[in-house]
Amino acid sequence: MNRRRIGVIGVGTHLPPTVRTNAEVARHAGVTDRWITERTGVRKRHVAGPGEAASDLAAAAVRAALDAAGVPVADVGLLVCATSTPDELGPATACRVQALVGASRAVALDVSAACSGWLFGAKVAHDWLRGEAAPGYAVVVGVEAYSKFVDPSDRGTAVLFADGAAATVLGPVPDDQGFSHFALGSDGTLADRVLIPAGGSRLPADAATVEGRAHRIRMDGRTISRFITEVFPRLITDALAQEDLKIDDVACVVAHQPNPVLLRRVGEDLGIPAGRLIVVGDEIGNIGAASTPYALAAAAARHGLRPGDRIVLAVFGAGMTWGNALLTWSGAPAVPSLPATATATDTAADTATTTATH
Repeated sequence: MNRRRIGVIGVGTHLPPTVRTNAEVARHAGVTDRWITERTGVRKRHVAGPGEAASDLAAAAVRAALDAAGVPVADVGLLVCATSTPDELGPATACRVQALVGASRAVALDVSAACSGWLFGAKVAHDWLRGEAAPGYAVVVGVEAYSKFVDPSDRGTAVLFADGAAATVLGPVPDDQGFSHFALGSDGTLADRVLIPAGGSRLPADAATVEGRAHRIRMDGRTISRFITEVFPRLITDALAQEDLKIDDVACVVAHQPNPVLLRRVGEDLGIPAGRLIVVGDEIGNIGAASTPYALAAAAARHGLRPGDRIVLAVFGAGMTWGNALLTWSGAPAVPSLPATATATDTAADTATTTATH
């Protein structure tokens, strides 16, 4: 079997143009702008329009990623969509995205692993492309339209969750680049800690579920915070141990963005230098499965990643799910189009952006 190395050769992002400020969220959630900022660090979030679905956001990010990579859509053999907010329960949202971008030759499938979904999807795509008969390239897109499922009066979720998409093109890279390690995990005994209770086969939609707002996201915030505080350090140390690395050996740590205040605090406790922990949640909120690839795009465009730079990836999400990976970068960004207002640990894009890596 062909054991070629597979890496990220293009990244694209998309945020819907409508912005919801802390003042707007605070008014409905019964808190203040200051309360949101102090507890979460989130200052604004983007929200999809009434006629926009997750597939629309994902398609824009996929097009941007393919443009960055210089890969024709006809050469995409696999399209993986990671999302917790699909267009419908069926078919797969990936099939909707496939139709929108015209990837007619691609096998299209969804991965449902909540905020860990993009990395789970990247593992699927990585192994697919390492297969001897795997054609072309793979695209993995993370996307969420959380605003469709958030209860505006719930301060535990409304202040955090937002909409957006980020896509990566995976393909062959030189032997000293690309992914060199993946580790994934799940604990289904914690599945009820973050969920949308109604709308599936366990609790089908009816008048009672609608009246009870059971189609909205519910989250046990304290349990989730404890989970992140425990799992994040383990993900980082375990990834570094795989290749006997120290934190100074990596260019950056790219993680899921659940809460900027919490992420920074855990990073500081772990001894990650501020300039190496990528934080984007301040400007975009928590965009779930899209947050890690979005942060990767920010790292490439704003932090001057060079070929050979080592990156630690760490994800965690509902399920509960988690994972880590080691990625050696394949090239410098061609279009550093993220806003100049971003700081070393606070980067964000306000429109579709592209980052080429080869």
